[in-house]
Amino acid sequence: MTAGGELAADRRKRNCVRLRQRKTAVGGAVPMYLKRKIYDRLVEWKNDKSHSTLEVNGARQTGKTYIINKFADENFKHKIYINLFDLSGKQFMECYQKATEWVPGSRRPEFPLHEAVRLYEPSFQDCEDTVIIIDEIQESSEIYNRIREFTRQFQARFIITGSYLGRVLEPEFHYASGDITKLRIYTLSFEEFLEALDGELYQAWRSLPLPEADDNCPEVYDRLRLAYDQYCQIGGYPKVVEAYLERRDILAARKELVRIIQIFLEESMRYFKDITDISVFTNIFLSICRTLLREKKGLEEDSVSEELQKLVTKNYSSNLSKETCNRAISWLYHSGIIGFCGKIIEMDFLDFKPGRRCFFMDPGVAAYYLNRVGTTEAAVNGTLNENYVFINLLKRQDFPEEITFEMPAFATYKGGEIDYVVQTIRGHRRYLVEVKSGKGKAATALKALEAGKADYLLYLKGNTKGGREGKIFTLPLYMLERFEF
Repeated sequence: MTAGGELAADRRKRNCVRLRQRKTAVGGAVPMYLKRKIYDRLVEWKNDKSHSTLEVNGARQTGKTYIINKFADENFKHKIYINLFDLSGKQFMECYQKATEWVPGSRRPEFPLHEAVRLYEPSFQDCEDTVIIIDEIQESSEIYNRIREFTRQFQARFIITGSYLGRVLEPEFHYASGDITKLRIYTLSFEEFLEALDGELYQAWRSLPLPEADDNCPEVYDRLRLAYDQYCQIGGYPKVVEAYLERRDILAARKELVRIIQIFLEESMRYFKDITDISVFTNIFLSICRTLLREKKGLEEDSVSEELQKLVTKNYSSNLSKETCNRAISWLYHSGIIGFCGKIIEMDFLDFKPGRRCFFMDPGVAAYYLNRVGTTEAAVNGTLNENYVFINLLKRQDFPEEITFEMPAFATYKGGEIDYVVQTIRGHRRYLVEVKSGKGKAATALKALEAGKADYLLYLKGNTKGGREGKIFTLPLYMLERFEF
């Protein structure tokens, strides 16, 4: 063993000793701040010389406003915050209208946008150490369409964000190409959840070897598996995690999750003119669960949107038009609630079909609706594991991309199915990924591996410590976020 290996082994042993000395699996005070990895990306944007406007998107209640304001307070001397959804937005729009007023024949205002900000905040200084945050930007196409001018006419930096940025796809919104840097904020990952849940267990998670198992710490694997199961049940919405950390009660956390879902459903109705029944979204969620639970049998329709539309109209509302249902599905996608998975036909990467499966973008939301469908616990857990892997793969396609395709993809091969196929940007290594809750083997994936259709096979399992045998890797599901393809 090398000196570095000995140090790593000693560190793991010390972590194990500390963990054995703890009386409970979880404990400690509720953290005042949930650490988010996105913070480092915000710092990178500030240091980037391109001087672009930052657009931060993500679903409702993912913590966008909190993390952006924290970042602004810690990295700029001056901060101006405007929320177009509340009183500050109304006041800013009044300032904007006054600053941009012009009577034909009179002299045009020289710097109307600067004047608008100065009217709103008299102490405004247009310098690199000033950041202007415009929240809920989707509420005004007028302001959104001035992003190019904000970017090019100000020394101050601009951050725009909103929970329903899918609305900016409407015709009155004009895309400011080349002037925007986009960042997406998701709900907490398992890593972020684990660090908030138990700092010492998190450090043990970070130090465990991959893919080999560490036989010196058997209890660590058990506790990580328990933490992962908790995460899959409650998900990663910050308020839900905080509720769980405070009471260590999954039902209390789920109560907060239901509140967030209800807020989203009620707010979404504001942006629809042709949907009068809020239950259409719930019907879509339950239909997504049913398609996932019977996915191995294949979809009857070629498109997941068509399959969901058929299920919704058959089971819930025959009066709902295909156009209305598809618009609701598109809204859920652009609002960050659901995500689409592609399909590779017969392991032919050029025969790629987008949007052939649908998943939830938060494990807690997936668990909530899957448990309402009325299937078995084993089926729910298996689907939650696949949903968790989907989210992880989707994140790896954000810039800077780690893996290829426009969305995660599963594959068919010689009459069977492979859960996911991954190809790296660097090295063009190809992995077949199989999510298994038990000890079963993936016959189709093994057949494709033997035929040279991929370089490696990755098993992700709930009850394992990991290992490697030739081209086959085995990992605990909760270690996926540390694995590098």
